[in-house]
Amino acid sequence: MNTQRLAVITGGSSGIGLELARRFGRHGYDLVIGGQDSPKLEGAAALLRRETGREVWTAPADLAQSDGVERFYERVREIGRPVDAFCANAGVGVGGGDFSQTDLDAELRLIDLDVRSQVHLTKLIVRDMVARGSGRILFTSSISALMPGPFEAVYSASKMFIRSFAEALRNEMAPKGIVVTALLPGPTDTDFFHRAGMDGTPVGDGAKDDPAEVARQGFEALMADRHHVIAESLKTKIQAAATNLMSDPMLAQVHRRMSEPKAARRQASSRQASSGSLVFMGTSLALVALLTTAAIVKPGRRMAGDARDGHYRS
Repeated sequence: MNTQRLAVITGGSSGIGLELARRFGRHGYDLVIGGQDSPKLEGAAALLRRETGREVWTAPADLAQSDGVERFYERVREIGRPVDAFCANAGVGVGGGDFSQTDLDAELRLIDLDVRSQVHLTKLIVRDMVARGSGRILFTSSISALMPGPFEAVYSASKMFIRSFAEALRNEMAPKGIVVTALLPGPTDTDFFHRAGMDGTPVGDGAKDDPAEVARQGFEALMADRHHVIAESLKTKIQAAATNLMSDPMLAQVHRRMSEPKAARRQASSRQASSGSLVFMGTSLALVALLTTAAIVKPGRRMAGDARDGHYRS
């Protein structure tokens, strides 16, 4: 009987997905990685085999299509091994303009990949885990799940769905032996913003977190049975803290400052000046929140993002 552990990772050919695959491989898991670009996927698999010494299978499929999800799942079943860990990581963004300007087909495809495929594939995999009485699932959401997202409205809404979905599944699946964790990264150094048409925006052109560190924190949170983790940098954690202190309209304006294209910003200079004060206010409130938390949380305790099911652990 083969007792080796198996991790399945969608969007595993680059970015956070590839780094998650590295992390699982280095911790003794064999791997199945998914992606739409077969040559790129095979290249990533060869790299992972060299670096980790583990068995690596590829599952090329377009998960934005229902039959692609079914093909992916059948490929996993063909391997003949139970799935010990599933990372629902595949996703895309759409930006570059306001909702009246962005491409409807691209946004509907985003919903198909970032939402519909996650529900479809998780349904198939979680039933196998429940039948076995064990398994771990990591959903890649986003810090965008904590605020409205002007100029990437559909993407932010999709990540809000994934965060809520993950937290609800965690509650449902815990009695069945399944661990579910949501990973909420901030802006990360991948091709995401370029593919989303967000070059030239402050967030697209700004400093970004290391995908390897994001993956490390996600992996460790999953293994520690934490309900979610804000990853990776202190800046990202401060931004997350600020969301508890600001109204949705204020948060939307702050997000707008990060994601609004240059042309739109030039056309709204007066609005930009007003929102600039809100950015300053948000940053100040976040800093106050961080300092207050540091003052009241005793050494050895974790912040809310590191808590188990919303409660502090000593």
